[in-house]
Amino acid sequence: MPTQLHTDLLSNAAGCSRRKVLHRLAGAGSAAGLAAVLPGCGGGDSPVPMERAQELVEAQAEPLPAARTLHSGLDYPWGLDFLPDKSMLVTERVGRLRRVSADGIRSSTVSGTPTARIQNAGHGGLLDVAVDTEGGDIWVYLSYAEWGTGDQRNHAGTAVARARLVGNDLRDFAVIFRALPKYPLCISKYHYGSRLLLADGNKLFITLGEGRSEALRGQAQWLRSHLGKIVRINRDGSVPNDNPFIGRENAQPESWTLGHRNPQGLAVHPASGDLWSSEHGPQGGDELNVIEQGRNYGWPRISHGCEYGTPVDTCTVVGGSTSAPGLDQPVTHWGRVRIAPSGMTFCDGRMFSEWRNHLILACLGGKELWRVVINGRRVASRTRMYAATGERFRHVRQAPDGALLLLSDENNGRILRVAR
Repeated sequence: MPTQLHTDLLSNAAGCSRRKVLHRLAGAGSAAGLAAVLPGCGGGDSPVPMERAQELVEAQAEPLPAARTLHSGLDYPWGLDFLPDKSMLVTERVGRLRRVSADGIRSSTVSGTPTARIQNAGHGGLLDVAVDTEGGDIWVYLSYAEWGTGDQRNHAGTAVARARLVGNDLRDFAVIFRALPKYPLCISKYHYGSRLLLADGNKLFITLGEGRSEALRGQAQWLRSHLGKIVRINRDGSVPNDNPFIGRENAQPESWTLGHRNPQGLAVHPASGDLWSSEHGPQGGDELNVIEQGRNYGWPRISHGCEYGTPVDTCTVVGGSTSAPGLDQPVTHWGRVRIAPSGMTFCDGRMFSEWRNHLILACLGGKELWRVVINGRRVASRTRMYAATGERFRHVRQAPDGALLLLSDENNGRILRVAR
């Protein structure tokens, strides 16, 4: 198996000597692992141009519609999607899936989530949800941090499952993807990624973090690991035959791109069809990227942010450089300002015509939204919005009527509605 090396390295860490695990991981992958992926990954003949930070217009928001509470009482909500009757499915990290009426008045719990299999410490839990109504049935896709079994019972990793929604029950539940390797919680319980996007052609994109720990993050550059990747599968879990690393020795065939830290936003531009992603940098260096198959986005070989705890103004970026041959640059980054971007959506202008095709980005660290104006594949301006709420925003979605719905990342989390 291509990932057996990594599984063996981590599965024997029952005693969790951090020094031993670091030594094993560094020895197995630091040279051979990187050498195996560098040729032919990323770069290309036409890299996406990056603007200079000082050329961007960054402004406080113009007068805005009020963000009003549509529903409250949610326990750290993470993902949201819409059902055909315009009601919503909302995930709570503790493992619950809620069904909330379109007007926000009624709420019920959907049965059938794999509660016993969900690891909800750190960044774990029941994470994203996506609804597919093609073919007559309502299929619900869920991402979550999944416990390992057997000798990996103290490990966890991102899993994606799907089930048919019948009334308020999930039926025919089946796991269609598991990120490998799972890693021990004593090394890390962070950076599961987990944003889902249902795409044309019966495809499903999944973002995957790299575990955050120094013992793990180098695997973002290993094709034989899923960590630090965006993957692309068919909606039944099979692998599309046009994925970029099909047939590559020791490569996971689901991988679409590599070199990511912790991407938690994914959206398709309504006019161009480009796939965009938001990504958590380390200390600063939060990014927006245009995602193209086979590209290498650089982490941790290059970055625009520093190690946690180092002085922001004078620290050296992770990797020692912001660029290197063959590694893609972000379309934009926020420098040393920590916004911690999460979910995002493009506004199609149905309710807010002046925001047509603007990207709306939910942020945790800055407790705000950013509205990003895009010309082609360049960022023309960035505007900070709704910072006065003082809440961490996990996700933003456009409702069927064109309003914006925001998820606040709180133990009494809310769905807020921004509308005219």
